[in-house]
Amino acid sequence: MTYLTSLTISHFRSHKQAKFSLDQRPVAISGPNGSGKTNILEAVSLFSPGRGLRGASAEAMMRKPDGLGWKITGHVASGDRVMEMVFTSLNGAAREVTIDGKSATQLALAQHSRVLWLVPSMDRLWIEGAEGRRRFLDRITLSFFPKHAENTLRYEKSMRERNRLLKDQVRDPHWYKALERQMAEAGAAINTAREQALEFILASQQGSTTEFPLAGLELQQTEGFLPETAEELYDAFEESRFRDLAAGRTMVGPHKTDVYGIYDAKGIPASQCSTGEQKALLISIVLANARALAFDHAKAPLLLLDEVSAHLDKDRRAALYEEICALGLQAWMTGTERDLFEEFGERAQYIRVDEVDGISESALTD
Repeated sequence: MTYLTSLTISHFRSHKQAKFSLDQRPVAISGPNGSGKTNILEAVSLFSPGRGLRGASAEAMMRKPDGLGWKITGHVASGDRVMEMVFTSLNGAAREVTIDGKSATQLALAQHSRVLWLVPSMDRLWIEGAEGRRRFLDRITLSFFPKHAENTLRYEKSMRERNRLLKDQVRDPHWYKALERQMAEAGAAINTAREQALEFILASQQGSTTEFPLAGLELQQTEGFLPETAEELYDAFEESRFRDLAAGRTMVGPHKTDVYGIYDAKGIPASQCSTGEQKALLISIVLANARALAFDHAKAPLLLLDEVSAHLDKDRRAALYEEICALGLQAWMTGTERDLFEEFGERAQYIRVDEVDGISESALTD
């Protein structure tokens, strides 16, 4: 399993200084609204590639009004190895990463730690635009395939160049061929990884006993269709070029993929479910993701659940905590009251957070 044995936060968001010594048990964080609980989860989310659970810039994460930059240090246990990971941002500059004292890229983080999360901003995932569902899909895919981040960056970089040519109404095909070849190779890899990731999720759901509803999931295209192979995708880019010139952007490709969700037992689209059912489906998918990583891939992730417990009744909370413990996950959870986590008992470690004069004060408690 993967878990943090220590976490130190300096000048990050509302936290001036916080330090925790930890074991592999789940971490339950309680405190009033606005005290800085989610900021701790955001710090942990940075142990994976990307901008974290809020999608914020490094500058936005600086503690105000200090403006000094920030630093996060964590010791990550994975198998027989413990690694020191350090993230720093000076004066709002892009974060720098070191692993055991050596400079590393964000992409390298995916090789060592997987981080999954469910946050309140995702509550409307099934009823809002495809972009949010696509980000959710790519977080799932990245957890299984670390190279997915690299392929996505390659695809997006080439597509930006192609879109610039389209907006400038460049019609000479020689300008497009190399870019479209790069997009086709990366795009086919993206689509294959996404499909395999959903297969892992569905298999994990079917093979488990859970109190949460099973979700049917499938990929759809918001426009047209997505060819399966790199060669077919390359041909599709070429065939779509005149239409794309008229639109001024690329109209076909994996950036047009959406995830269609179904409440399996009722056979109704997730978008038509009640708010509570939509939340339960998301919990089910995230747990299936964690289960597949822990049991089938021997890569138990860090799991971040922000204000999830408050939306569940006592029985559902107990069922959630039982699954977390059965999976052996170090799950980081927030709630306004410690009572929300009473079903854990001694199976969890507890952090209390309070705001004092605009500064988050936090400490492990018994």
